Amino acid sequence: MTASSDNVSRIHKRYTLTTLTPSSSYVSLAASIVIACVIVSLSMLYYFKSADKLAFSIPLTVAILLVTQFTDAKLLKTDHSKVLHMSAFGTLLWLVTIIGGLLSVYVFSKPHLSQVYIAEGMLLFASFRIGIFTSVIGTKVKTAIAICLIQPLAMFLAFVPSEQWFQILSDPRCITFGLVFIFLGTAWTILTDRATGKVANAHKFLQAYIAALTRNDPVEMETMMEARSQPSKVSTFQILFKTKNNECRLVLPDVHPGPFHPIGGSNITYLIYKNLNSSAMVMHSVSDHSLNLPSKFQVEQYLASLQKSSTIQQGVNCTKPVTVQVNKARAVGLLFDKTAVLILSLSPHGMEDVPTFVKTELEQYGKNRGFEQVLIVDSHNAMGEEISSLDADDLLKAAKSNLDTLITKEAAPIEIGFANAENLKIETDDLGPGRVAIMCMKIGDEKFFLGWADANNMQNGLREEIANHFSKNGYNLLEICTSDTHYKSRNARNKHGYFEFGSLSKSDDAKSWFLQLAKKAEQNISPASFELLAQETNVKVMGNKQFEDYSKSLDRAMRMTQGFLVVTTAFFFYTML
Repeated sequence: MTASSDNVSRIHKRYTLTTLTPSSSYVSLAASIVIACVIVSLSMLYYFKSADKLAFSIPLTVAILLVTQFTDAKLLKTDHSKVLHMSAFGTLLWLVTIIGGLLSVYVFSKPHLSQVYIAEGMLLFASFRIGIFTSVIGTKVKTAIAICLIQPLAMFLAFVPSEQWFQILSDPRCITFGLVFIFLGTAWTILTDRATGKVANAHKFLQAYIAALTRNDPVEMETMMEARSQPSKVSTFQILFKTKNNECRLVLPDVHPGPFHPIGGSNITYLIYKNLNSSAMVMHSVSDHSLNLPSKFQVEQYLASLQKSSTIQQGVNCTKPVTVQVNKARAVGLLFDKTAVLILSLSPHGMEDVPTFVKTELEQYGKNRGFEQVLIVDSHNAMGEEISSLDADDLLKAAKSNLDTLITKEAAPIEIGFANAENLKIETDDLGPGRVAIMCMKIGDEKFFLGWADANNMQNGLREEIANHFSKNGYNLLEICTSDTHYKSRNARNKHGYFEFGSLSKSDDAKSWFLQLAKKAEQNISPASFELLAQETNVKVMGNKQFEDYSKSLDRAMRMTQGFLVVTTAFFFYTML
């Protein structure tokens, strides 16, 4: 795994924490109301022995909760949904404290139940609000401290009998607990905000991330990332097939989709596809996240450069495909004049991005054997971990053997047919907007099919199911490749952070889509010529260092957070004594 991939993997592990957030603001609203009702019920039944007042206390407290939620949104000038999520988590902390107080009576054999636990839960809720106000919403620390008690204190006054307000709030334990929790919340927010070192402050970065993720507003995030990106020259190769009436292409860009939707080049595969008249299969090159384009501006520059591509080779002949399998590794190869195209896969076993050393070694190997170009496609068609050294060696062996075989093959005129899914009614969130496409290649007296999906990887085994379905219908499917798009039509609340192709689509539907397109591409087949186009573009890419800095900053912030959680939890249990 490259340094960039390793850092992205570590960052992604932190991303999984965001799946803890309720799936919608309605869930949070319902949760905060239910929890508030339970808080009032337990308090009135066990702490105050006033069951007769429940009918009045519960509606009043819920009303105060709803009013203060709107008040928070106005004061903080933020989305109401954020306030609802905050209420749900904050009231839960309060409930845990009240239940903890009840349990402590039995665990530690206390003579009576102290009402201070109600105030302690309120103050813990207030300190939690300080952390959320400053980190997620962007409120200044002084402002956060000034307004952190509004909702918890208003709810406290709503259900606690008025004659006991002063007695509870003036208790030295209540004052001590409150000061400690407020201090811990304030210290956490100040220290974690400074944990990023050379990176822009952590809270500002978090706010930009949330704006991109929840409001589809990438501007602030892109501005930060582009400012820290580095100028680079990236290559793009295209094999343009021209028939009498149509054109279609295989595109191999060195830029990598990402970093995440909707930032920068997350949807670049579809944009290339659309920019080339929806007649292109945009493959995943041997690249990693260091080659992410950080902003829409850089994406536009890159797309404009594709129109300036130069023809470096042309012809009409191609060899029949060669497939070499070495253990798990598979390499499919085609030779267009002196340009070899190698498609690498470990499917159905899965893998992460092909390491760059594989590309470097194969390009040198091809040059030594007289190839002018060796274009390497990472098929990206099964979910897996980072490629082991053994699997990488097998990929190299399979690819080198393939090149050796291609040299001996005779070339023949090629005929091409292409079909995309624009006339198919495909509605599924595990495909990007480019959906799926098929290219039919007739070489000599045989027809071969190459499939493409605008998706972020494929479910393990789906490629084999489609290939077997083709075989049963008399079609020879060479490979199915995905674009590795980072586009998402909706957030995926799973450990990957995205829906791989086949996780939502039914396999029978996928098989049907590809077979329909294969038949259509076969009908469109006609003699073709090809041109190898190349373009080098000067753009800013994110680079390894940026991901390394983000990864280290997140690690530091997480270590601090874990430390504060340990201290806060220890103090919480101490208060139970």
